[in-house]
Amino acid sequence: MEREKKAKRYEKIKLSLSIGETALTFILLLVFVAFGYSAALGQFVSQYWENAYARFFAYIFLLSAGLSLITFPIDYISGYWLEHRYDLSNQTFASWLWEKTKGLLVGAVIFIPVMFIFYYLLRNFPQSWWLWLAIFMFIFSVVLGKIAPLIIFPLFYKFTPLENEALLQRMRKLAEKGGFSLDGVYRFDLSKTTKKANAAFTGMGKTKRIIIGDTLLDNFSTDEIEAVFAHEVGHYVHKHIYMGIAVSTVTSFLSFYLANLFYVKLLPLFSFNDIADPAALPLLFLILSLITLIITPFSNALSRRHERQADLYALQNIDNPESFKTSMIKLSELNLSDSEPHPLVEFLFHSHPSIKKRVAFAEKFAAQRQ
Repeated sequence: MEREKKAKRYEKIKLSLSIGETALTFILLLVFVAFGYSAALGQFVSQYWENAYARFFAYIFLLSAGLSLITFPIDYISGYWLEHRYDLSNQTFASWLWEKTKGLLVGAVIFIPVMFIFYYLLRNFPQSWWLWLAIFMFIFSVVLGKIAPLIIFPLFYKFTPLENEALLQRMRKLAEKGGFSLDGVYRFDLSKTTKKANAAFTGMGKTKRIIIGDTLLDNFSTDEIEAVFAHEVGHYVHKHIYMGIAVSTVTSFLSFYLANLFYVKLLPLFSFNDIADPAALPLLFLILSLITLIITPFSNALSRRHERQADLYALQNIDNPESFKTSMIKLSELNLSDSEPHPLVEFLFHSHPSIKKRVAFAEKFAAQRQ
């Protein structure tokens, strides 16, 4: 009971900070645009850069830097202080700051070309930029999905092939049932940052691999690890990765299309004339944020459905269904998850069913199996 109260407090604070940061960013951007500060910043960068792309990137850099400085205290409280307050982090402040910096640098390398393409399309195809951007984002997401396990993830964690032959044998059996070859199962040093446990099916095609955190491997029994792995196989069997890309692509087309409609109509209200004016772009980001806010609960609902499908697959294909139940309970304890969040909170913010529902589902399956 005490652990559950602690988990609820932790989740409540974490969620409140996340909502607070999102709301603060939204309000700041709205004030920035509505009171002419964005136009003033646009004029400022125009004094130093004649090239349109240089002005665009200078504007984006200064705006992003300003927002990051303002929201840094919330990032610190949520990402460092809170994790230590509830004994979930293994990081020093220096290592936490370095990981944050590394994330920003890697993000910049990835997204600067994306932002260049976005601005190029906005300037040269003002009527149809949203269509071409959605097509580009589809291609980009596929490429990123392929290279992330090989290039990006190793920048943050050390991956080594799993050497537990008994466990690998079970995994090969499950992979064979799922219709794929088990080319790579890797252990990674999740414990360098957190006490939480996690595992995932990553990559696409030849780059697909199973990654399992050392925190999970060190705290779970072989049966429980097999149950977690079977769940990931379930995602593969049901083609959830590809379905996720398809849904994301449709969502991108719809979001960019609607954003363009509202953006064009609202520009004159904020005294902007050029769709590609960097100073007007915060308005576009605000519109996209609102659209994302509306779409996210439905995306989460689809994700929860996929998780239930993967849970069922795991229960149907492991020898000891009880191990699935105990693995869920251990995950909840290690990650300090609220096992029974409020239904509205679960609907709006959770991509997975609550632990209580997943455990109840496993118990019902076991009862029907007997």
